[in-house]
Amino acid sequence: MKRFLGIWFCVIALSGCDDGDLNVDTIDFTAVTAKSCTDNNLIFKLKESEALILNLPTTVFTTTPTPVGSPLELKINSENKVVYNFYNGNVAEGNVCDLIPPASPSVNKQLTASEGTIQITTTTIKTVDEKNNSTRISGYNHNIIFKNIKFIKSDGTFQLYETLAFGDYYKALDPKIPFNFISTGLKICSDKNNVYKFNESESLVLAIDPTLIVNEVTPIGSPRIGTIGLVNNKLTYSLFNGLVPTEYFCATTTPSLPTINQTWLGKAGGTIEVTTTTNGPKSFVHTIVFKNVTLEKAGSNFQLGDSYSFGELQTLVP
Repeated sequence: MKRFLGIWFCVIALSGCDDGDLNVDTIDFTAVTAKSCTDNNLIFKLKESEALILNLPTTVFTTTPTPVGSPLELKINSENKVVYNFYNGNVAEGNVCDLIPPASPSVNKQLTASEGTIQITTTTIKTVDEKNNSTRISGYNHNIIFKNIKFIKSDGTFQLYETLAFGDYYKALDPKIPFNFISTGLKICSDKNNVYKFNESESLVLAIDPTLIVNEVTPIGSPRIGTIGLVNNKLTYSLFNGLVPTEYFCATTTPSLPTINQTWLGKAGGTIEVTTTTNGPKSFVHTIVFKNVTLEKAGSNFQLGDSYSFGELQTLVP
């Protein structure tokens, strides 16, 4: 906030703003891509000699989609600011983001919003693999609209605008969900029935129904069938803040480190198929495949696809 005020003060001090007869009806940034400053909370759109600038808390832009028809609403106040600048030349990012903006161009006219409502509608942006209908989350789009926004001019008059669209502000998912399991080998915890695989800082764990892992060969084309649930056959994908040691998953008490950054749970209803073959009289291989399984977290979700190979679990008979 202090940095924003500093930038704002420098702009006014260097230019001596005069909003004159500027009409808010001319503001239209819907075709412009929104950007953000690296070192502060400013979000902005630039168009030739115009800039529309927001200063909002970073916590506003979450990874939780808003319900349909129910956007997040914020009152314009000392914490949530909206400013429109008109420059005497083509404006660049440095004019908005630098603590001390360039001397040229300078702000020729400025309108500051004194009241109104900011509506933010958040949606998930996904990439789609059409080969198997799987999806992965790439980021979140935040569509921003101002309602009944009141801009104050330097002469004390104001301009009221019932609806003013800021447009879309896209944020890439950080950290990204790698979901990059190289090994096909699975492990199992003997006392928990947790079948799992992991890769550096991520894991996929299935609290499997023990009746699905039987040391008997399944008939061709007739795998054992299970259903993803919230307790039985619970599927959990975790992303960690650090490298995961092998002993993490079967520990009696869950280790405090590394900490978990994200947790996604399998949506109830997906299918588990287990096909069992043998490598010999006392060695069995259980191939586990997920069909139409979805992972979800706080309103967001992504699909593993029509068919996803969880991997192979080897068991030995004493």
